[in-house]
Amino acid sequence: MTQTLHIVGGGMAGSEAAWQAANAGARVVIHEMRPKVETFAHRTGNLAEMVCSNSFRSDDDDQNAVGLLHWEMRQAGGIIMATADAHKLPAGGALAVDRDPFAEAVTAKLTAHPNISVSYEEIDSLPDDGHWIIATGPLTSGKLAEAIRAETGAEALAFFDAIAPIVYSETIDMGQAWEQSRYDKGETEQEQKAYINCPMTKAQYDAFIDALLAADKAEFKEGETAGYFDGCLPIEVMAERGRETLRHGPMKPIGLTNPHDPSQKPHAVVQLRRDNALGTLYNIVGFQTKMKYGAQTEVFRMIPGLQDAKFARLGGIHRNTFLNSPTLLDEQMRLRSRPNIRFAGQITGVEGYVESAAMGLLAGRLAVAGMTGTALPPVPHTTAMGALVTHITGGAEAKTFQPMNVNFGLFPPVEGLKGGRRGRKDRYKAYTDRAKADWTAWLAAGALDAA
Repeated sequence: MTQTLHIVGGGMAGSEAAWQAANAGARVVIHEMRPKVETFAHRTGNLAEMVCSNSFRSDDDDQNAVGLLHWEMRQAGGIIMATADAHKLPAGGALAVDRDPFAEAVTAKLTAHPNISVSYEEIDSLPDDGHWIIATGPLTSGKLAEAIRAETGAEALAFFDAIAPIVYSETIDMGQAWEQSRYDKGETEQEQKAYINCPMTKAQYDAFIDALLAADKAEFKEGETAGYFDGCLPIEVMAERGRETLRHGPMKPIGLTNPHDPSQKPHAVVQLRRDNALGTLYNIVGFQTKMKYGAQTEVFRMIPGLQDAKFARLGGIHRNTFLNSPTLLDEQMRLRSRPNIRFAGQITGVEGYVESAAMGLLAGRLAVAGMTGTALPPVPHTTAMGALVTHITGGAEAKTFQPMNVNFGLFPPVEGLKGGRRGRKDRYKAYTDRAKADWTAWLAAGALDAA
């Protein structure tokens, strides 16, 4: 194959798109602005660097839509899932990864591929010709974002991402905290103890909520309005919705028993999840925040077990732009006004590491098909991959389009199944069985032979 595919952005989506295209025989150039141009959240110049969390969420491919998406990506030979599996950490029924070795391994695989080269530069305009995928993620550079806005003729939509803090594990008081996954979930003892739990009484919880609401918060620039993705809400925003919101969200106490005082049920529990293989770092689960740094240390040290905590990273908030994809992209993920350009990843309006990588996987395959004149069948909308791409390229209502995680609500119903909570397990299993059969058939029908 003599043509070259250019990919802007070396995050989850760009890395997966490059891997898929290169393995199909395309020559690929990844254009990555880091480390020459830094971002708010990244620390390295590695490809596929994880910044917000280290979790890929549930790995259950029978009862969970994101677990099904994991399965589909594995079946397609995805680099992101293969590397995640090689660097996974104990996390109960979830898939969490050791983020630095993960990114280093993805970078090593991509840079060693004979069909892939990396150009460390900022792309600040939309190319007029050639084959391109823009996968710049939530931190698209200002110049490129402006070029996209100028081309689309509309203001890009925006919301804000918040990042949770990370604690040094040696500073957690295990005389008050304990190790346990909710409901002891996990096949091994290590998985059943994948989380560190910090219990709160009602009085401690109430005092924590008071401090959280009163703490100094980061202010937005004049003219900016804060819209948040519901799956990544700052804890202060959740607390403002009601004093019990956190206790029924990331601080819910169900499925946990404090071995220090088994007879006393905690009123609320703060969970921390291992962030690296050494077990030296733990992130506070669901504690994305926009509090100022000084306020964070004061408020978080109110948590029993974290009174002497030292933080490897405090939380933060950054702007995140995304396209109104139902209006701007066609079913091939191409920009309607410039069909030589595809978009992939979080900028398309999917949310989450896995969803972003999945859209990169599809974009890479679709790009190679376009370059070689191969006719790929439409991605079945009964699959997790197809449900996502259908949602962003026309299934969603353009006027109210917001970032979306994969979920079974995006799938067409399976006829003849019971409704309600009692029938949910059978319904989800029917969704996944159908998806697996349809995805396997699509991969076979749309095979791209390496040139």
